[in-house]
Amino acid sequence: MGIKSFQGKRDTTQGKEETHILVADYMTKKLITFKAEDRLYHVINQLIAHKISGGPVVNDKNELIGIISETDCIKHISESKYYNMPSDTNNTVGKYMVTDVDTIDKNMNIFDAAFKFISSRRRRFPVVENGKLIGQLSQKDVLKAAISVKGNTWK
Repeated sequence: MGIKSFQGKRDTTQGKEETHILVADYMTKKLITFKAEDRLYHVINQLIAHKISGGPVVNDKNELIGIISETDCIKHISESKYYNMPSDTNNTVGKYMVTDVDTIDKNMNIFDAAFKFISSRRRRFPVVENGKLIGQLSQKDVLKAAISVKGNTWK
C-alpha cells in the first residue's frame, strides 16, 4: 500500500487569479482631434505642442473620418522641399490624412490589442462606439497595462 496524501483535494484555481484588462480601462479619453479643413501647419504645431505623434480626424458629429500623423505631415514637407515648391499654408488635413482607419473595440482584452499592434504595425487605434469617437489606445497604453498586471496571467 502506497502513501496517501492527507491534504485533501487540491484546488487547481488557487493562486491563479485571472485578470481581464480591457481597452476601455486604459484608453485615452481626452483627445486632441482635428478637422478635415484644418491647415497642416496647425496640425504640426499641435503635434509638437502636445508631444503626440498623430491624432484622429473627426467631423462635426464627432464621427471618425481619418487619422493624421507626423509621417503624413513629413510627406507633405519633404515633397514640397524636394520639388523646391513653397509649402502651401492652405494645405488641409483632408488632403493628407489616412481615411482607411483600423479601429479597436473598447471591450477587447488589452493583450489581444497588443497583438493587433504587432500585426498591423500601427502606433494608435481609435476607439469608436455607435459611430462616435470615444477614445484612443496607443502602444504606450498597452505598456502601462502590462506594468499594472500582478502575476503571470494576462487573460
